[in-house]
Amino acid sequence: MARSGINKRGIDKWARDLVKETNKSLERAQRRNPPRVSAQLDATTSAVPGGETPEASGYLARLLLWLDSSAKQNPSAYINVVRFAEELQLEEDPAILALQLEQHGLVKTLRAMGDIGNHVHLTDSGRVAVRQLKELQKDRAARIRYTMDALLRWLFDTASDQTPVNPALFLATPGSYFAGTEISGTDLHQAIAYLAEHHLIEHIDTDPATVAITHQGVSCALSGGSVQDHINQPRPGTTYNNFLPNAKGVIIGEQQHFTQNNTDGVDPTLFVQLAGYVGQVSSTLGMPEPDRVELERVAQDLHDEATSDNPEPGRLRQFTTQLKDKLLEAGTTMAATMGVQMAEQALGALVQ
Repeated sequence: MARSGINKRGIDKWARDLVKETNKSLERAQRRNPPRVSAQLDATTSAVPGGETPEASGYLARLLLWLDSSAKQNPSAYINVVRFAEELQLEEDPAILALQLEQHGLVKTLRAMGDIGNHVHLTDSGRVAVRQLKELQKDRAARIRYTMDALLRWLFDTASDQTPVNPALFLATPGSYFAGTEISGTDLHQAIAYLAEHHLIEHIDTDPATVAITHQGVSCALSGGSVQDHINQPRPGTTYNNFLPNAKGVIIGEQQHFTQNNTDGVDPTLFVQLAGYVGQVSSTLGMPEPDRVELERVAQDLHDEATSDNPEPGRLRQFTTQLKDKLLEAGTTMAATMGVQMAEQALGALVQ
């Protein structure tokens, strides 16, 4: 079983193929054995502004939309939520779902003698929440963010020991619904590609293809935050001032107006920033170890030249061009692309 690093284009193709295989696997499994899944409520995230509505549950949002559809035939009638449970083949008491909606003020439960809380009708707040859910379903960015969070959380709960898992199983869980609607194959494809690109999951070369949560993915799940929070947080030990220490006391990459007096009139600011940036992201580019070491060596050479008393334009151009070429070879990740852009900007400054 090989675990292999792949660039963004490779990740994208792999994720697209994986989703296709996932859909086929799920269809085959459903034909053999229609799913009877638990109604455990997963409070992974809040998808409606305010955070007090039931979209965070695998079933509450779907029940809310189902009640709205059923109420159109007779708006004043109390609706029996047992029908909803029967349609989804739920094993838990549907009255609990109704009670949770009532606690949010979204339904009113019939309290007649002998009724155990199965008959409800939507309140005005419930109808507003339905409208919010329908609007939220159109928010593509929110759907993909939710899909990433839900998939990673499911992988952690299912196989936090990095056991390979078929993502088809995720599509049979309550968490595969966003704002009451099924997550699409396109959204799942993008979520898988994004998680893999940021090393939160990895591709496992099996047939059918599987994925495994990485140590970074486990760390993200344990933090309790979102995938975006984890990716965007500062990384201790990888900031600019921890790489390529500047003997002149300049904090590499953080200064805004770094200048030196030299006879050639070269402003080394962009070159110092580029060298520091490469040092920050080199370990995230997925390069083979010898290539990564060589990349950092060239960055060190660029830093030394840029912080010398009289930086020589020819050497600055040489080292910067080498860094640009190596970053292009590293693939098309966001980090590599940003480095290429910084290199081009620095080279452009030499001819101005």
